[in-house]
Amino acid sequence: MKRITEEEFRRIFPMFRNSPGGLIREIISESRYHQFKQDATLYSDGDACPGIGLFLSGEIRVFKIGDGGREITLYEVFPGETCILNASCILAQRQYPANAVALTDGVLLFIPEGVFLRLVAEYEDMRGFIFALFSQRFTSIMELIDEVAFGRMDKRLIDYLIEKGENDIIDRTHQQIANDLGTSREVVSRLLKDFERKGKVVLSRHMIHLKKL
Repeated sequence: MKRITEEEFRRIFPMFRNSPGGLIREIISESRYHQFKQDATLYSDGDACPGIGLFLSGEIRVFKIGDGGREITLYEVFPGETCILNASCILAQRQYPANAVALTDGVLLFIPEGVFLRLVAEYEDMRGFIFALFSQRFTSIMELIDEVAFGRMDKRLIDYLIEKGENDIIDRTHQQIANDLGTSREVVSRLLKDFERKGKVVLSRHMIHLKKL
């Protein structure tokens, strides 16, 4: 695979736009490319973290699985980002505490643990990149906790449909929606059928058409 240039790296990772060239060159030269396919498992709960991935393309979903098999999405990782749980595992010398699965095909730059720790120690911009993502993820997870603990599921589902809808269409299964909202497929299906009876949505196989939310 052709190596990424400094200019391409800065475009994909805007947080490094004004970083010194030495840092960018070290990241590129010390990392290796890793391609992943849709639905591939990048990490499972309890895995060791031998390094960290900087995502050039693709998307992944990071989630927890409860004792009853229910899933809840913690966050998604997009190009120009890294998985902050991955970073925290390396910094704290702990195992990965969740699951990470690819939503699409993609490519990441894999930086070995020792190199990552050295770059964090030597470069302020590397620390800034990690701490900025820590802040963003902490805020989003606190919002998730608030929604799960205090939000009504019907309202949460409506907000979800509005957020995820493209041209008033949601191309996701009831199970995928349930996983994202941290509830059961049965609850999602029941609420969607109730919405349909009220004329708010039209349901079809693997697709939801929004009407009057």
